[in-house]
Amino acid sequence: MSKILEEVLEANKKYAEEFGEKSKLPIPPGRKFSIVTCMDARLDPAKFAGLEEGDAHVIRNAGGRVTEDTIRSLIISHKLLGTQEWFIIHHTDCGMLTFKNDQLHELLSESLETAAIGEDGWYNPTKEGGSEAAQYINFLPIRNLAKSVVDDVRTVRENPLVPANIPIYGYIYEVETGKIVEVKEATEIGKAK
Repeated sequence: MSKILEEVLEANKKYAEEFGEKSKLPIPPGRKFSIVTCMDARLDPAKFAGLEEGDAHVIRNAGGRVTEDTIRSLIISHKLLGTQEWFIIHHTDCGMLTFKNDQLHELLSESLETAAIGEDGWYNPTKEGGSEAAQYINFLPIRNLAKSVVDDVRTVRENPLVPANIPIYGYIYEVETGKIVEVKEATEIGKAK
C-alpha cells in the first residue's frame, strides 16, 4: 500500500467516526449556489467562500474553465437541485498561465511522464512513450486572467439551456491574499435578466 493511500484511508476512518448528522444532509445544496473554480491545491472554496458540507456545489477543473462538462454540471445543479446563483472564479498564479496548447501538445507527443519547468519553460526530463492524441485537445490555457473570466461567464450566459434569471458572477481569487476580486465586466455579462 502506498504511503498516500494509507494516509487517505486513515484520514477517512477518522472522518467517518465523527460523521454523525451529516448523513441526513439533503441532496440539494442548502445555500442554493454553485462555484466553478480551479483544481489548484492552494484554493479551498470551503474556506474562501465560507462553506460547510451541504451548502453549495463546487465544480473544479484545471483553471476553473467552463467546458461542456462544466455547463452540464451547472444545468443539473439548477434544474434538478435548485441552485439559483453561480460563481466563476479563476485565480492568480495559475498553472494554466504557464503554457500554450501547442507546447502541451509537443510535450505529450514526446512523453506521457510528468514534465518539469525550468528557466525556459516546460520540458520533458525523459522523451519516450508519448502520444499524438493530444493534438486534438484544447487544454484551455489562459493568456489573460480577467479575459478568461469574462469569456467563461459569457460562455455560460449564452448557453440556451441556462435560464436568464440566474446571476453569474465573475471573480479572481488572489493566492497572495486569499481575497476574491470581482471582474466587473464578467459580472455585468452574467447579470440576471
